[in-house]
Amino acid sequence: MIHHRNTAVSIEELVNALEPLIRRIVREELARAVKKEPGIFYLEPDTPLYEDMAEIRERKMRKETVLFSHKEVWGE
Repeated sequence: MIHHRNTAVSIEELVNALEPLIRRIVREELARAVKKEPGIFYLEPDTPLYEDMAEIRERKMRKETVLFSHKEVWGE
């Protein structure tokens, strides 16, 4: 018999739990892409990463970006 237990989690707790996982996945996928095509880095339009990068570019143009150090981004 399977029992399900519902546990309330705050948004902050969820973000804190997911952020390291998401960062690791993105880092691994970017590394894989660069190894596959070392001389060219191209993102397909209509992909989530492409859309995120376009949004970042737009925020940069509006001077709304905040830059983080390598340590802050990767936790290293």
